Amino acid sequence: MARNRHPEATVERILTEAARLFLQKGYEKTSMQDIMEGTGLSKGAIYHHFSSKEDILLRIGERMGEENAAALQRVLDAPGLNGAQKLKEVFRTALQGERQAQMLRMIPFLIDNPRFLAIHVREIFELVAPAYIAPILEEGARDGSLRVERPREMAEALMVLSDMWINPLLRPATPEEVRQRCRTFIAITAALGLDVLDEAMVERCVDYARWRAQANGETN
Repeated sequence: MARNRHPEATVERILTEAARLFLQKGYEKTSMQDIMEGTGLSKGAIYHHFSSKEDILLRIGERMGEENAAALQRVLDAPGLNGAQKLKEVFRTALQGERQAQMLRMIPFLIDNPRFLAIHVREIFELVAPAYIAPILEEGARDGSLRVERPREMAEALMVLSDMWINPLLRPATPEEVRQRCRTFIAITAALGLDVLDEAMVERCVDYARWRAQANGETN
């Protein structure tokens, strides 16, 4: 049997095609046969790298987490921005751009998997909040652009509200419900002296709510 000299490229090929199919057809309606046909790879070649369709899904989730961490790190390291500006840029980065849109649209299929949901929640508390959001809040406290007394706890609260309450792909809601959640989030953060979401970001969240409703065959 010929040895695969480029296993990383093969894995990327499988993940990219599987993600495309999951978005197009849905996770449940996508079969391993679909992935085989889409990649042009044999059953053995795919199972050499992944034990199941769930394994592929979880690896897509891990890749999304890695890409998200890289994007957050770029904001954290951005020159010329104070803490308050970085905080807002973190949320803008998470919502804007086609790559981010594709990542967010994968979340409903991932969240239905209890293993990924556990990983996602743990990542919020063990990685995103302490490693990225809290340092930005601390930087803002040092440079005077933010007034935050407990950065770590504030970072966790911001992530829970934004990622687990507002996010219409994680917690389904109508576009109007999402808009009202965003308005409430803006009021809460403004009372704490934080400027996090602007109107463009609110409308982006609403757009994701519309997308999820359409994907589920709902009317609004």
